[in-house]
Amino acid sequence: MVEAVLTLPVVGLGVEAFLVLLIAALAGGAFGAALGAVPAFVFTGFVVFLGEGLAILEGNLGDLTAIEGDIATGVTGTIGFGMVTGPHVAFAGGVAATAYAGRYHPEMASGDWAYHPGKNILYAFGTKPDILAVGAVFGALGMVITQVGNGLGLPTDNIALSVVATAVIARIAFDYPIVGRVAGANVLDMSPFERGEERPAETGEPTRPATEPWLPHQYEWAGVTAIGLVAGIVSGYIWLETGSVFMGYAVSAMSLLFLNLGVEKIPVTHHITLIGSVGAILAMATVDSEPLVLLVAGGFGILAALLGEVTQRVFYAHSGTHLDPPAMAIAIVMTLVGILYLAGLLPNAGYLGL
Repeated sequence: MVEAVLTLPVVGLGVEAFLVLLIAALAGGAFGAALGAVPAFVFTGFVVFLGEGLAILEGNLGDLTAIEGDIATGVTGTIGFGMVTGPHVAFAGGVAATAYAGRYHPEMASGDWAYHPGKNILYAFGTKPDILAVGAVFGALGMVITQVGNGLGLPTDNIALSVVATAVIARIAFDYPIVGRVAGANVLDMSPFERGEERPAETGEPTRPATEPWLPHQYEWAGVTAIGLVAGIVSGYIWLETGSVFMGYAVSAMSLLFLNLGVEKIPVTHHITLIGSVGAILAMATVDSEPLVLLVAGGFGILAALLGEVTQRVFYAHSGTHLDPPAMAIAIVMTLVGILYLAGLLPNAGYLGL
């Protein structure tokens, strides 16, 4: 009876278990702020790579919703996608901390950064107490949003949805516009950036590009389509050979170490590789041809890449903080997959626990 009273039905956890997650998420969000959002996400890649490698060796692959189990599922589920390096905790905490610093400590995140300092998610904030506190709060918020989404059975990737939601909340909390002032002909127009147009960032601050594409080396439609095809096929092949949905995602996340170190033109592909794996899973359930499975994976990779580009043009390029295009792309695609599966139009829901 006592346990029933202390159970939190919306998140499907007892009070003590929830408090453990809450305390850990506060620390994880602060950790993400200390390291910086992108460095924290690189650790996500390494941890998931380790967890999936162990799972492959043991023949016991877990899924995104796993919160307990053997060592392999534990590494991927409770650490890689959990309170330590989970994107909804560490990365989200780092993004919110950067938004806060861009408003209240712009000198910290500026440096050689050409965009609004609230977007510099490559920057590590170290031990600044107020910035760490912001990371902690948003790490905890990301955990709560994810747990509630899972508890309600929302048919989507609730981690990706949480990353998007916390970034929007950070914009509201720290007085940034949701979309921002559009400098081009429309919200999708990147030509002001191509022409080198500038505008004052804010009163008393340096100028910045009139339009700020998320990745200056990865925004043209042809290039985005090409990397979507390539990375989607690569991830589909990884899934065919290993059975791991998240190994390609892990490789993509780890590759961002080089981007953070300043290697030019490293593409961002974790949304592409994750959705490419989903495409392979769906294709394999309906066709008996591995070459066709790889082509479908490439098609899903293109879809994820293009959605990432569309969402960055709408929600990133014109405002002053990072609102993650890969998370938006993943949330959109997996919502469609979840709904179509529940409607009986798809053979499975990919990695969703529906």
